[in-house]
Amino acid sequence: MAAAAKHLTPLTLELGGKNPCYVDDDCDPQTVANRVVFFRYFNAGQTCVAPDYVLCSRETQERLLPAMQSAITQFYGEDPKASPDLGRIVGEKQFRRLQGLLRCGRVAIGGQSDETERYIAPTVLVDVQETEPVMQEEIFGPILPLVTVRGLDEAVDFITRREKPLALYTFSNNSQVVKRVMAATSSGGFCSNDGFMHLTLETLPFGGVGASGMGSYHGKFSFDTFSHHRACLLRGPGLEKIYAIRYPPYSPSKLRLLLLAMRTRSCSCTLL
Repeated sequence: MAAAAKHLTPLTLELGGKNPCYVDDDCDPQTVANRVVFFRYFNAGQTCVAPDYVLCSRETQERLLPAMQSAITQFYGEDPKASPDLGRIVGEKQFRRLQGLLRCGRVAIGGQSDETERYIAPTVLVDVQETEPVMQEEIFGPILPLVTVRGLDEAVDFITRREKPLALYTFSNNSQVVKRVMAATSSGGFCSNDGFMHLTLETLPFGGVGASGMGSYHGKFSFDTFSHHRACLLRGPGLEKIYAIRYPPYSPSKLRLLLLAMRTRSCSCTLL
């Protein structure tokens, strides 16, 4: 910011920190597992908007763990290391950092690693303490801690007392729970009942007068400058068979279906 200000260069600052994912008791554990596993381990977890930790009750955790193991096996096979759809860690320094995080809590799923390939298995940690390193920094890798809470109020408190996240996820069949989390928290973007957040960059505006400086105000521009445009993707928990086209293992037939779905459609009409 200081370097850009010398030249009046516009810039966008992206929020960092850890992206929370609250899973309500009222949900289908396999649907949640499919969607969280898909995006947590996409690109070996090296995406800035991936869910960084899961908050849920002890009972929901017990239902989620076998569902997540099932999703990992379905997506990457019995031996994820051999899967062509699972990436590797970008560099040796990042690999060693992630290896250190595997010592936090207790490994419930995965935990294997191979330094020669910079491979870390899709991993789920449980019994994680808030003070441990895995909860103090953005993970940016295929490791997902599960943190138990007693309910929605404790989850909201956990989220709001930490650094504002770039993305925030909530899974629930109860729309009131989704609305409560969305209203009680602040984040760059918010997503319900899915693990894939598309638009989550928060622009931090700096005001100027007219065309000077790094922003402008007067009229509508004042409103825009001092408003937080928050991207919210509100998706229902159904249609899992349709969404499953996104999941690995990938195949030519899935690619054809995706390309067909993304094809631009146009129509012509005559006005009388």
